[in-house]
Amino acid sequence: DLQVISTDHCPFNFKGQKDLGKKDFSQIPNGAPGIENRLCLIYNEGVNKKRISVNRFVDLVSTTPAKLFGLYPEKGTVAVGSDADLALFDPKKSYTIRAKTNHQNVDYTPYEGYKGKGAPRVVIAQGRVLVKDGKFLGRPGQGRYIKRKPIRLI
Repeated sequence: DLQVISTDHCPFNFKGQKDLGKKDFSQIPNGAPGIENRLCLIYNEGVNKKRISVNRFVDLVSTTPAKLFGLYPEKGTVAVGSDADLALFDPKKSYTIRAKTNHQNVDYTPYEGYKGKGAPRVVIAQGRVLVKDGKFLGRPGQGRYIKRKPIRLI
């Protein structure tokens, strides 16, 4: 049974970074960009293809990671006393992933041209709208440090 989904989000550019390994592959910086597309990819490949339920999707992308990283119940649940962090998700929203329209500071995406359905329309953190219809509305420095509790094994 799938217990958690993780990512190695390392947004190295092809030009000037990844191409350092043209003659020696051991010089290629490890990792790839992808955090921006993570929810959409998991939803499309998981829920839309009937591999997981919507409830399991929420558990895999929110509740379980919050527990694993010692952030639950401040994060990972909608409850009195928890942070008001929400992604208002439109299961019918179609998208095509393109490096030129992503917000990541990187010159490629390994998912270039991928088409799917299901994406956030609004992202709210600490009760503030950060993303609306693909536009980032946040400002630098508005996040806050959260002291973690000990890691909880699932």
